Amino acid sequence: MCRNITELRGLEPAATAEEIEAAARQYVRKVSGIAKLSEANREAFETAVAEVTETTTRLLDALPARRQPPPTIPPLRRPEVRARIAARSG
Repeated sequence: MCRNITELRGLEPAATAEEIEAAARQYVRKVSGIAKLSEANREAFETAVAEVTETTTRLLDALPARRQPPPTIPPLRRPEVRARIAARSG
C-alpha cells in the first residue's frame, strides 16, 4: 500500500524513536489522505500518529531478530534527508 515506508526491523543500530514516528506519520498521511494539517484535523491526526508509533514500537520489540538487514537505508539515515531537515529547522 505505501511503498515509501522503509522497513525498520533489523536495522543496525536499531530503529530510533524518530524513525518509528516518521514511518507512523507517513502511514497515517497515506491512509487518511491528509497531506497538510489544519486545525480541524490536527488532533485526530496526531493522536493516530502517537498510537501507530506505540504499536510499531511494541511490534518491533516483540519480533525476533532478522537474518538480514532491510534492503534499503531508512530516509532519516540518508545524508541528503538529514541536510534537508537541518535546513528547515535551522
